[in-house]
Amino acid sequence: MKRPILIHPDPRLKKVCDPVADLSDDLRKLADDMLETMYDAPGIGLAAPQIGVLHRLIVLDCVKEDEGPARPLVMFNPEIVASSDELNVYEEGCLSIPDQYAEVTRPKQVQVNWLDRDGKEHSEEFDGLWATCVQHEIDHLNGKLFIDYLKPLKRQMITRKMQKLKRERARA
Repeated sequence: MKRPILIHPDPRLKKVCDPVADLSDDLRKLADDMLETMYDAPGIGLAAPQIGVLHRLIVLDCVKEDEGPARPLVMFNPEIVASSDELNVYEEGCLSIPDQYAEVTRPKQVQVNWLDRDGKEHSEEFDGLWATCVQHEIDHLNGKLFIDYLKPLKRQMITRKMQKLKRERARA
């Protein structure tokens, strides 16, 4: 089931999320809903707080359609355990900040530990776009948005555009 995506500014997007203690069928269904919502948007990542759920859960799939089969990842309690000194700059966007993009500098590679939908532990090193995406989504779990990396003036400009978008949608 597709879920509505919260638009910045929304106080839920600035909250630190709680770890997932037990994987229930409800949480697995939530992960499925998040994947459906992400693919429909379309996006390459989605964090639970973006749909108003304050749990440490993210989904991502950075495989482009023409690059091969989809690789949907569901990560409960994802944690970056190591990151490279080498940095990468990507133009990032966010489903909670539609049609706004900015360059963000992050570590080029990260090692992430997480639990999958069956509670199995995983650890993987991500590089390039995957590394950027997983860091962006984990930031959401800590109440941080990609615009928080920008200079204040640019951040305020984007926030004002989002406030205007929300007003326009409310009137529609």
